[in-house]
Amino acid sequence: MTLLIRVSKQLQRQSFKNPLLYRLLSESSALRKGPESKEECTWLYGSSQEILSLVRGHVEVRQNFISEEEENALFKEVETALRKKRYEFDHWDDAIHGYRETERLQWGVTCESVLRRVRAVAFPEGSPLLGPIHVLDLDKEGYIKPHIDSVKFCGSTIAGLSLLSDSVMRLVPENKSTDWVDLLLSRRSLYILRDEARFKFTHEILKEEESFFSGQKVPRHRRISVICRNLPV
Repeated sequence: MTLLIRVSKQLQRQSFKNPLLYRLLSESSALRKGPESKEECTWLYGSSQEILSLVRGHVEVRQNFISEEEENALFKEVETALRKKRYEFDHWDDAIHGYRETERLQWGVTCESVLRRVRAVAFPEGSPLLGPIHVLDLDKEGYIKPHIDSVKFCGSTIAGLSLLSDSVMRLVPENKSTDWVDLLLSRRSLYILRDEARFKFTHEILKEEESFFSGQKVPRHRRISVICRNLPV
């Protein structure tokens, strides 16, 4: 498994040297909903227009989805459980490096209000959701390797809030590892992966030394993600 990941990463790096980057302009609500739908899509870059067209409607990043106060409330609720754990540098399926995690079922009023908003914008109406919320804490030097979440336990949609730090998520199609799409996950943003992007692309969080977006360095700090998933149907 480790050898396959290494070979895959080597192939991807060859394509990342290509200086030709494409900015996708979204002029419909299929890619981004709400008042920003006709603005330049500054959170999305890819290796070609073709690959960007494949993820249209299947990826979304909503910048400043939560306020600073809401971020603080979420952080305070999860930090109590997280600080009792040590960062781990081995994962059972070799997918994450430098992390600790927990799950939370009960939330305070402010946090529950935030999570209701996440559910409303990210998931189809009536979609059954995975019960406990997954909380993943990445060390400054931590990163998530390319993977696809288990289809046995997770459904068509993944939605995550980014706390404490900006980061870059990279999507790579399973059938063409030389193509890629980068999502700029700014602090306090919400990302959503649906359908094609969920099932047919690996996703990863780039490590500190690889954390660039459109040629610009994106400094990495400790990052907490609060992740909601629906159940398979």
